[in-house]
Amino acid sequence: MKISVIIPSWNRADRLAAALDSVYAQSVAPHEIIVVDDGSTDDTRELLGRHYPDVHYIFQQNKGVSQARNTGIRAASGDWIALLDSDDRWKPCKLELQLAAIRANPDCKLCHSDEIWIRNGKRVNPMKKHAKHGGRIFRYCLPLCVISPSAVMIHRDIFREIGLFDETLPACEDYDLWLRICAVYPVLYVDQPLIEKVGGHADQLSRSHWGMDRFRIQALENILATGVLGEQDYRAALETLLKKTAIMIQGAVKRDNHTLADSYRDKQQKYSRTLTLADTA
Repeated sequence: MKISVIIPSWNRADRLAAALDSVYAQSVAPHEIIVVDDGSTDDTRELLGRHYPDVHYIFQQNKGVSQARNTGIRAASGDWIALLDSDDRWKPCKLELQLAAIRANPDCKLCHSDEIWIRNGKRVNPMKKHAKHGGRIFRYCLPLCVISPSAVMIHRDIFREIGLFDETLPACEDYDLWLRICAVYPVLYVDQPLIEKVGGHADQLSRSHWGMDRFRIQALENILATGVLGEQDYRAALETLLKKTAIMIQGAVKRDNHTLADSYRDKQQKYSRTLTLADTA
């Protein structure tokens, strides 16, 4: 089982070294490490050349994290893809424990784990809504992203069937991918914190975009249109979409953006009718 580690990075040389060191500290070494530099203007290239010369370094013009990850996936030669965000870190046993779980469950196509949250240098406890799960978890994925990219190992066959990250989404691209995967596949969960998920810094995507639910709504509309959902999952996705449109309407009104509010009211009416039809079918 060959593991390709893919790390997208943009102007994070100050944090990338810690992420890479956590990969080199693994009790089971990966087949390859790929860093996709998404147009950095800092000393990322120099850092890798000086201290990590065996890393497969790919530079591209700044096109966003989705395209950076997709570039890495396309370049990877391993049959398993392990993603790692450049501001996160792995525990030394991460790959070893996930490989053991996968070998014990050979039909598995995606494995993820629990995580430790670090915010502004201090450990914090996630809320109950962030709890992790295994099995058929599509409905757990609807409210928010419950799989961390840095926690997953994904067999490359999934990308051939489901597709890669949606490059049209400036944020919530991981939420979109998990919906598409979990609508079809069960997932394997290692109930141990195998990553340190580091947050609180100014360049996080969640701080760059107002109204993150607008991107989740787009992802929900996409999955509803595929026709792959069973009756119960379809209804649950519709109900979640309606809740998120209500949130977006409220936020748009607060910002006096009545044109945006009206566009979400139109969606709300459309999907309310769809839900009514589903109930009477």
